[in-house]
Amino acid sequence: MRRLLVLSALAIGVTAQAQMPKGDPVKYADLITTDAMKQKLTILAGPEMEGRETATPGQKKAAAYIEEQFRKMGLKPGNGDSYQQNYPVYRDELTEKKFSVNGRAFEWDKDFAFAINGQAMGQFNWNQVVFAGYGIVDSANKINDLEGLDVKGKILLVLDGQPANAPKPQGGGRRFIPPSSAAGKSFAARRAGAAGLLIISADFPRKVASAVAGNMYLRPGQPSTFYSASVSASVASALLGRTSSLSMDQIAQVNKGVYFSEIKAAATKTTETLESSNVVAVLPGTDKKDEYLFLTGHYDHLGKRGDVIYYGADDDGSGTVGVMQMAEAFAAAAKKGDRPRRTIVFMTVSGEEKGLWGSDYYSEHPIFPLEKTTADLNTDMIGRVDTERKLADTLNYIYVIGHDKLSSDLAPINEGVNKKYLNMTLDYKFDDPNDVNQIYYRSDHYNFAKKGVPILFFYDGMLLADYHRPTDTVDKINFELMKKRTQLVFHTAWIIANKDEMLKRDIPLNMPAR
Repeated sequence: MRRLLVLSALAIGVTAQAQMPKGDPVKYADLITTDAMKQKLTILAGPEMEGRETATPGQKKAAAYIEEQFRKMGLKPGNGDSYQQNYPVYRDELTEKKFSVNGRAFEWDKDFAFAINGQAMGQFNWNQVVFAGYGIVDSANKINDLEGLDVKGKILLVLDGQPANAPKPQGGGRRFIPPSSAAGKSFAARRAGAAGLLIISADFPRKVASAVAGNMYLRPGQPSTFYSASVSASVASALLGRTSSLSMDQIAQVNKGVYFSEIKAAATKTTETLESSNVVAVLPGTDKKDEYLFLTGHYDHLGKRGDVIYYGADDDGSGTVGVMQMAEAFAAAAKKGDRPRRTIVFMTVSGEEKGLWGSDYYSEHPIFPLEKTTADLNTDMIGRVDTERKLADTLNYIYVIGHDKLSSDLAPINEGVNKKYLNMTLDYKFDDPNDVNQIYYRSDHYNFAKKGVPILFFYDGMLLADYHRPTDTVDKINFELMKKRTQLVFHTAWIIANKDEMLKRDIPLNMPAR
């Protein structure tokens, strides 16, 4: 029996060894070329894709192009018999918007306007309004414009901004909301129990038409019960019982308190269901084909603003093309008999610019078990030189995020292949829990990480220059640097896909709450 067990173990070892890729990964990494990248990116970030905004024809054209490339490579569809994982998104549009005081009807954009997102919908009637000056509640500076006022269940009327002599707000950071901002005043009004907030604005009549279509959203939330609008000085004067319009300065001198007026408002909408998709292709593995390595990048961008196209060449046309080029290299290896042990999933997602929607949807509706997903290597912006980086290595660096999180296997693998093949600077500055930009949360790897899947995120650091501007175009891309960065990810993926064991999940996430 003992001899049989030894022989069986030897047989298993020989089988596993036989299934390991024998070829040199360098020759496959060399298939990741600048010419191929430029060709693909010129199409993906070209004018016909119209900026690839989620749930638009441009995004669907981009998805079709990526799918076509995956098909040509011989990759299998990743969602049953489809290369697309479709998911719904929603958008609201106003069908009715009315506001009147004591029977006097006011006009949209001439005297009132509101944002559709987060707005209470329906028909509303109130008979009193509470005027609270600027409506600022700032405990740090001991200011409370709501003090002594009963606003519960009532409409609160406040001036926009703050007095000229107001102290500067004390606070900062990504989550700080200035008390004098519209959001700060809204928060204070809600906390005090007000039914709604009217902010008196000098920006009437509006020079630019207010949107009657809301922003897209991924999941319908709880309907808002809080009415919020901007109103003109004329509306405010009527609410304060004046027969003629006061100036903003005159309104600031009005006594705080309750004013009685018959207020009627209407805000009704329709909700349209749209569709977007992730593009998913797989290269089945050999002896560990039921374990998965993801290579991801988001292919959506900001779309168009009027006739101006936001091309998104770096963000994230570069990462998407990187995923396609790695897919081509791995597919070529498989055709030569150097198939990876684990199944590699090449997934380009949409909705990242809206709030990581595509990867969020995938993480909640996984096609492949997350507990069997060894890692996600995410590439988002790998084609530029960070304009703020003033070091000698500007043509030979990459920011790597996630190296010290979730798995102790990540850094040794990535650093090992870098030392062996590329010798780039691996900059870990965005892994600092105190990173003010909170980069760890800002791309699609996060939705894998929150489920416990080890991740590495590869990024060029661009936050200024052409970031989120129409000038993020193909001519700004450094294709030689983009190639090296993609090859680094490829070599890292090669090791992870062929390890004997899945990556350990042995490090608690050391980042603050999102």
